[in-house]
Amino acid sequence: MVTMDITGNTVFIPGATSGIGLGLALRLHAAGNTVIIGGRRAELLESIAAEHPGIHTVVIDTTDPSSIASAASSVLASHPSLNVLVAMAGIMLPENLRDPAFLEVAERTVVTNLLGPIRLVAAFEPALERQPSAAIITVTSGLAYVPLPATPTYSATKAAIHSFSDAMRVQLADTSVQVIELAPPATQTTLMNLDQNPHALPLDDFLDEVMQLLASQPDAEQILVERVKNQRFAEAEGRYASVLAAQSGRAN
Repeated sequence: MVTMDITGNTVFIPGATSGIGLGLALRLHAAGNTVIIGGRRAELLESIAAEHPGIHTVVIDTTDPSSIASAASSVLASHPSLNVLVAMAGIMLPENLRDPAFLEVAERTVVTNLLGPIRLVAAFEPALERQPSAAIITVTSGLAYVPLPATPTYSATKAAIHSFSDAMRVQLADTSVQVIELAPPATQTTLMNLDQNPHALPLDDFLDEVMQLLASQPDAEQILVERVKNQRFAEAEGRYASVLAAQSGRAN
């Protein structure tokens, strides 16, 4: 099986203008990879590129199929050696299922978190398969395994991406494309104001552990930091109900 090296790759990370995406982009660049980040706001991308020389950028809206197609064409033309896609696209908003307004949030979450990564895979997989060694890294969440009741659609989309990743890995098993699922726990980013939550994992600590795991486990199917294992293995270890109850308490 072809496995991912931690350096010498050409990596595209859409949705990488802040938080985990930007942090991962900077760590991968520092490790000796060519990194292209994507986002909707050209001025923000320009600012990041100016602050971090060597980071390449492209405008992309992962909710828009035509924008994905345009960005894919641009990235593959300028970086024909592209061999790693981090299919990262996500919004996380609270929903009250008794409020009819929740439906708009739910639909937008599905388009962004589920259709976005699937469309990215569709746009880039053929080119990745032509590389001698390639990887698709999907980004799920500990909430893919035990939902946060306050964010039901977010949790459901992450569970769907986990399932999609497993199925994609089987379908691509005889190709050069490795499929890796990255499942973060609650991490201190602006998502749901987690940067203000002292119980969330500090972003730098998360990134330290992710880079160590990528380096030490090149054939990994999942990248699981220690903090996420409580959720990841809750059902297998008979703790699902208690973890769900704890997450229900945090949701109130």
